[in-house]
Amino acid sequence: MFLQGRKDIFDCFRISDKSDCMQKNLLLGAEAIAQGAIDGGISGVYAYPGTPSTEITEYIQVNPEALRRGIHRTWSVNEKTAYEAALGMSYAGKKSLVCMKHVGLNVAADPFMNSCVTGVNGGLVLAVADDPSMHSSQNEQDSRFYGKFGMVPVLEPSNQQETYDRTYEGLELSEKLKLPVVLRITTRLAHSRSGVVSRPLKEENQLLFPANPKQFLLLPAFARRYYQNLLSKQEEIVRLSEQSPWNRLLPGTDSALGIICCGLTYNYLMENFREGHCPYSVLKITQYPLPASLVRNLEASCEEILVLEEGFPLVEEQLASFFGKGTPVWGRLNGKLPRAGELNPDHVARALGKSVHEGFPVPSLVAGRPPALCQGCGHQDLYFALNEAIESIGHGRVFSDIGCYTLGALQPYDSIDTCVDMGASVTMAKGAADAGIQPAFAVIGDSTFTHSGITGLLDCVIEKSNVNVIVLDNEAVAMTGGQDSSARGRIEDICAGVGVSEDHIRVVVPLKKNHAQMVSVIRQEMEYQGVSVIIARRPCLQKLAREKREKARQGE
Repeated sequence: MFLQGRKDIFDCFRISDKSDCMQKNLLLGAEAIAQGAIDGGISGVYAYPGTPSTEITEYIQVNPEALRRGIHRTWSVNEKTAYEAALGMSYAGKKSLVCMKHVGLNVAADPFMNSCVTGVNGGLVLAVADDPSMHSSQNEQDSRFYGKFGMVPVLEPSNQQETYDRTYEGLELSEKLKLPVVLRITTRLAHSRSGVVSRPLKEENQLLFPANPKQFLLLPAFARRYYQNLLSKQEEIVRLSEQSPWNRLLPGTDSALGIICCGLTYNYLMENFREGHCPYSVLKITQYPLPASLVRNLEASCEEILVLEEGFPLVEEQLASFFGKGTPVWGRLNGKLPRAGELNPDHVARALGKSVHEGFPVPSLVAGRPPALCQGCGHQDLYFALNEAIESIGHGRVFSDIGCYTLGALQPYDSIDTCVDMGASVTMAKGAADAGIQPAFAVIGDSTFTHSGITGLLDCVIEKSNVNVIVLDNEAVAMTGGQDSSARGRIEDICAGVGVSEDHIRVVVPLKKNHAQMVSVIRQEMEYQGVSVIIARRPCLQKLAREKREKARQGE
């Protein structure tokens, strides 16, 4: 945790307002969630690092108040375990925050969906950071659908202050409804700063067991009853959305058009009206389910409707069932806005028929700078050795995983053939080996291995699959900032524990001087008929550099 000890970071971003003696914190959107949760009285945060959600937990890990209170703030092994631990804290009557990126919610979907049925005891807010345009993700999925699927409230703030307030109030809302509450932000909001005024710090909840001792027992007989209870709450959930002060209809003077702005998109709209007044009626939505009465009021005041939303056209699709007279609806589905990627003020300007200044074209002499492995990274040396070993037999496939080592797909390495999701390297290699592909290599990072690679390795062992697993152990979750890996010091024991022969658990140090040795080890394990694990162990250079700077700062 490279921010450890940096309590002074909180003093660097404070703005004094002498007129009323108030102070603002200059916070990222992700940090606003963290501060709202601390002030809202959480007793624990649970998360797995993933851009753009990582900074939520990192902020809590070094926050002075969180340290004073002893708020639980250690990284979980994966998103599923994080959610289940947060649910366990809720079971004990205490408030909890669980954080992940959008694809992480896929991993946590099982406990999330079932917790919508059990309900919660202490307040539980699920903060999910979506990544439209896939800046650092495999897809653009929209987490609002999970909230709709689970039939629980979804909060979607439009700026940092709202993000803080909605987190603070989301814990209250969760306890009021006895349901988990989803808080959805996107990359642009997560990674931009603004001043945030805090609210009074709440005390943590006392230990309190559920009033119904069988609330969290999802035996079929109980589950059917609890599911009916969830259905019975839908009317209240809709009413709260309708009455929420955060969902506002702002009347305009031009009836030609009405605009629905979801979350962050309100800012994109208003950037096109710098004078601060939009002539069209605007429905600003930050809480779901969709407030039907407000939507119908908007429709009654305009001839057409433009829907601005980040991600999938969730609201746009819903409007088809709202309108009986066939009011035209424009948005992502009909080409008025781009179907994919994040929106921006220029996209909105074009949708409104306003002129857009395109700027100057990029000169041809400007070279692209694709992402690349750091100079001196041990992954480079491992890939060169792996390439040579495979070339010596002329066939084989390499199945990779999610991490900075995925850059091995690019030149000059061209070492990997697949990258699908966390843990897929091991299981895809197994399936390919079952189909007859030999050798079948799985390349996986140390943190990803403990996140979701272990179960795949167990499958391989049980079936005695001819799979060669290479664990790139740099002792860090390197791609998201160098957080400590939960695999550190445990990989050999884990592999032996699931049944890999100790003779075929090999450790190499990926350095240029060890090239011949690495090639030899890889070739030996290629010839072995069974499961082998090669651990390429060398600490992440970036993490070592950060730790060195931190020690120097502390005068050690």
